[in-house]
Amino acid sequence: MGKLSVNLCGIELDNPVIAASGTFGYGYEFAELYDINVLGTFSFKGTTKEERFGNPTSRIAECPSGMINAVGLQNPGVDKVISEELKKLRKCFNKKVIANVGGFSLEEYVYTCKKLDKCDEVGWIELNISCPNVHGGGMSFGVTPDSAKTVTKAVKKVISKPLIVKLSPNVTDIASIAKACEEAGADGISLINTMLGMRIDLSKKEPVIKNVMGGVSGPAIFPIALRMVYQVANTVKIPVVGMGGVSSAEDVIEMMLAGATAVQVGAANLRNPFACKEIIENLPKVMEKYSIEKLSDIIGGVKVG
Repeated sequence: MGKLSVNLCGIELDNPVIAASGTFGYGYEFAELYDINVLGTFSFKGTTKEERFGNPTSRIAECPSGMINAVGLQNPGVDKVISEELKKLRKCFNKKVIANVGGFSLEEYVYTCKKLDKCDEVGWIELNISCPNVHGGGMSFGVTPDSAKTVTKAVKKVISKPLIVKLSPNVTDIASIAKACEEAGADGISLINTMLGMRIDLSKKEPVIKNVMGGVSGPAIFPIALRMVYQVANTVKIPVVGMGGVSSAEDVIEMMLAGATAVQVGAANLRNPFACKEIIENLPKVMEKYSIEKLSDIIGGVKVG
């Protein structure tokens, strides 16, 4: 397994495959299907200070080579996540997990991150300043370098664990926002979150999703995600976690060549609950095919020019 291992912000992962937030619940649901300890780790469902029902239904729609969702950070709130969800997770996962945190104000982000930072199960905090599916929060912090820097700096002051900031692709210059987060003390950057899109029901002449718009994910956005990972990895010196339409071992290799230290798998888990497991199992074969001895050696190894 040493050939597959990578180091993410000072913590060793057996492999670079991470199940993405919002697609893997709190882990124990998937543990009923297979041993989730095969994962590098996973990022659990986006957590906020208070319980959230999320957006009204319908909130999921299909699209070519992907899907649109507007779930809206549905979760039981940080206190229940700590007292109930992490307690269940402890029984089936013996590695550190990534705590994904959403918020609607600077104070909420700080409060929730501070609480989760004290949990032994948590290895990293993933600060989600990129959710396109909530009103008055989330993505509003991630659309300018200044606002991203402000929230990153505030959270970094109150936590001791590595802080990974999750960025939105719905911006004009994602690299400048990543750089601002690095300057504010971020230990890593994860990208991309979903892209804003919509579908219309032709028979009703109404949006398919009640929220009108939602986040597009799946293979359709992979080339865009790859481009943004490459741009950010060539702008910052901290580790980058790549995601966006990843559905195969080959996609993982591409993301790493573009500059990703680790790779998150999202929508693929919703189509096939064994997606992460199968990707990890296929990695050695793909590495052999392309004469790769150690995955850590290929990070940022794409040849340009």
